[in-house]
Amino acid sequence: MACPFMDDPVDEEAALIRRELHLRRERILRPRVDFLSYPYSFLFERYRFSLQSRYIHNLIHPYIRNISHRGRALTSERMLCVALRFFANGSFLYNIGDAEHISKATVCRVVRKVCLALKRFLRIFVLFPGHKPVRAIKEEFHRIAGFPNVVGCIDGTHIPIIAPSENEADYVNRRSIHSINVQIICDAAHLITNVEAKWPGSVHDSRMYRESTLSNRLETGEIDGFLLGDRGYPCRPTLITPYPEPEPGPQRRFNVAHCRTRARVEMTIGLLKARFQCLRHLRVTPERACDIIVACVVLHNIAIIRGEQHPALQIQDPEEDPINPADFQEGRVVWDMICRNVFTD
Repeated sequence: MACPFMDDPVDEEAALIRRELHLRRERILRPRVDFLSYPYSFLFERYRFSLQSRYIHNLIHPYIRNISHRGRALTSERMLCVALRFFANGSFLYNIGDAEHISKATVCRVVRKVCLALKRFLRIFVLFPGHKPVRAIKEEFHRIAGFPNVVGCIDGTHIPIIAPSENEADYVNRRSIHSINVQIICDAAHLITNVEAKWPGSVHDSRMYRESTLSNRLETGEIDGFLLGDRGYPCRPTLITPYPEPEPGPQRRFNVAHCRTRARVEMTIGLLKARFQCLRHLRVTPERACDIIVACVVLHNIAIIRGEQHPALQIQDPEEDPINPADFQEGRVVWDMICRNVFTD
């Protein structure tokens, strides 16, 4: 007896589909593209780098390349472009993946690999007091407003993050936002010469500086010169803050020169965040956020050193901590000495 379903067109179609599923489908492979050969305007708009994209690739290529090409693995050029797009855009990972035609998980792995590669060059590109002789650094600062003996300007900036699963309260800053508090020191040319990216948002700027190795180097006289900081720091012989209530005359001129010179660190932080929009808010764990911040600082210095164009700069309101009352007497001696020797008519 014939099967009643043999002539059923629906069953015939289902049988055809099952047979097709058992056949090996031909893979559609996209041709490999050298993304770094695109026009400069295309690269800068998407990746914040144009002239120096090839230089950065040559620098980190040994640490990000895939040993095998099985499965048509991403090339090192493509990985660099994916990471730079994330740094520049600051969007969700799946948005970056959609733009680059790869999965969200692949974007996550690529960004991690590029961050760790760039961290290897931190001590090469971020060097205190700088890549120039100390005398040249002091002269560049002195030309701004006549403030003498300055080797750097210091400030803290908060990088917002998502609430972490561990020690969540430690990351809440004074604005009730979860963040990483980052210490930045720069020279007069906007080069970042020191970065501390490891502290939760609740930690005060003065504590970050006090517990840094750089503080000890300055206090022991290893480096001749001092830093300029805002009133959130205690005044020390190696870290000069403005007069809290300046009297007319030398003290006011001191504060004006101090403010104009210290503005370099605010401009530097503004440039860093304008170039790398991801620093507006990082949706990753604190550990990975710190790695991304360090990677962006290394890229920032490469851009400055090698003459990459600046993004449009928008200076935000200074993130000043409350006034620190713990001024030390020896710091006040330096205040008065500079006023007497430099800012007296």
